[in-house]
Amino acid sequence: MKTLFLLTFAAFTPVFAGFGTWAPPGPYDVRAPCPMLNTLANHGFLPHDGQDITREQTEDALFDALHIDKMLGSSLFDFAMTTNPIANSTTFSLNDLGNHNVLEHDGSLSRSDAYFGNALTFNQTVFDETKSYWTDEIITIEMASNARLARIKTSNATNPTYSMSELGYGFTKGESAAYVVIFGDKISATVPRAWVEWLFEHEQLPQHLGWKRPTELFRDGDLDKYMDAMQNTTVSDTPGCPAGKQQQRKARRTPSHFGW
Repeated sequence: MKTLFLLTFAAFTPVFAGFGTWAPPGPYDVRAPCPMLNTLANHGFLPHDGQDITREQTEDALFDALHIDKMLGSSLFDFAMTTNPIANSTTFSLNDLGNHNVLEHDGSLSRSDAYFGNALTFNQTVFDETKSYWTDEIITIEMASNARLARIKTSNATNPTYSMSELGYGFTKGESAAYVVIFGDKISATVPRAWVEWLFEHEQLPQHLGWKRPTELFRDGDLDKYMDAMQNTTVSDTPGCPAGKQQQRKARRTPSHFGW
């Protein structure tokens, strides 16, 4: 009876939303290969069941939780919509984001490549490699860039079906920049390591560790700036990535879907 009560409670938490509300996914809820979007669903900023998410819900969730400009949120919604296999749909579900080689890609920071199994769920071994490149208590863009490159190299070396599309390559840069400058501080381009580890491993906002909603609004131009930083530190050494200035320029303009 107690177990049934807990499952029922988790299923009905979408009625509530906020920094003080959190519940893990229930048996009928869906989640993405993205710890941040999963976190927003667990807190109720997005529908807790993770299904049929609208443009307005996406914009509001990203603004209310992370202070992301609604125009950027709308752009991210457009990218998410490309993963919905249902023609003419006006919503997406979090598990749609797991459709391989649309936005989801090899070399994730916290998920296995699709070749090895379920790319939707957190993989501690993969994440342990990522965080081994965060060599201080404060993560910098350079550390994030090193971790990103290491994961791409590992994937390329171990996955016989490894591929990296131009779109996927752009998203890897946006994703790595995002957990530093959106979740952390865009002025200093740093974030406490403990905050990021808690987010990835628990899919919960680490308020108990001192995290608060950013005071600075995060705009599209901010993301471009730090994607440029990722580009400048890794492009020449990234295996299997699109080559040439034109592809690099297009990849840099690709927003992150936070599929960290």
